[in-house]
Amino acid sequence: MSDQYPLKGTSKRKGITIEIDEVMCKGCNVCVEVCPVDALDMEGIGSRWQGYLAVIKDIEACTGCLLCELQCPDFAISVTVPDKKKKAAAAK
Repeated sequence: MSDQYPLKGTSKRKGITIEIDEVMCKGCNVCVEVCPVDALDMEGIGSRWQGYLAVIKDIEACTGCLLCELQCPDFAISVTVPDKKKKAAAAK
């Protein structure tokens, strides 16, 4: 488990949720490299895989583009984006 950054978080503003499975993550850094808003980071965790684990650096910066989830070779990241149609209907 990460000491500095969380492995699960939900944006209070946008309702986007990111979950990182620490068992599946091998610390390859692909998610960090593809994130256009720098919402993810790598944290050193000792001797697991490559010694790093993906963590959430800034959940509020996340736009819900799903690039991290789609590019993760080990399916270690799950991003949930609220349905905009449901939000619009609830607002009426």
